[in-house]
Amino acid sequence: MTPYIDEFITIAIIHLVAVASPGPDFAVVVRHSVTYGRRAALLTSIGIGLGILLHVGYSLIGLSVVIKTTPWLFRTISYLAAAYLVYLAIGALRSGPSSSPAVVGVDTKNKATMSDRKALWTGFLTNGLNPKATLFFLSVFTAIINIDTPFSIKLMYGIYLSVATGVWFCFLSYLLSSSKIAHLIGSKGYWLDRVMGVLLLGLAAKLVWL
Repeated sequence: MTPYIDEFITIAIIHLVAVASPGPDFAVVVRHSVTYGRRAALLTSIGIGLGILLHVGYSLIGLSVVIKTTPWLFRTISYLAAAYLVYLAIGALRSGPSSSPAVVGVDTKNKATMSDRKALWTGFLTNGLNPKATLFFLSVFTAIINIDTPFSIKLMYGIYLSVATGVWFCFLSYLLSSSKIAHLIGSKGYWLDRVMGVLLLGLAAKLVWL
């Protein structure tokens, strides 16, 4: 691993910048933290991390180059991703005040509910259908990682990217569902949900028109 430490550090820094930038993953995690509570947000974060493995998988076998060099295929993925983001945005924009008094804090008894499976799949699909992630992994696996880097090392890079992404969003989920943040959001949390809906619509539009 030592000969590849510089390569790994470069990948880690680029990934840190990419994962911290607001995007569909960020918007979905924020929405689930506010609307459904910590458990749903954590499972969504894990799903996002697993979605990274999908990108890693096709990058390792060279499909990312095929996707990028086949315009109609890339556009199809972009439209699918946009449609899914619109679906998520509609749900967020329809958010309103809770019909029962909210219990502010990490207790989620009075929050809307989401099944563990749905939370996991939402995270996985949000990341897995994101063509921007395709571009990121195309850049990483073709422009940054040396062609002579062994497959086993590339696989380790991929596992790191998956775990690091999941950990980042789990941390974000924990932070957003902590008592102080929950008190700050209070009974007006549905407005943040609506803001995330607008952000998701903007991201969907960007996928279609760029």
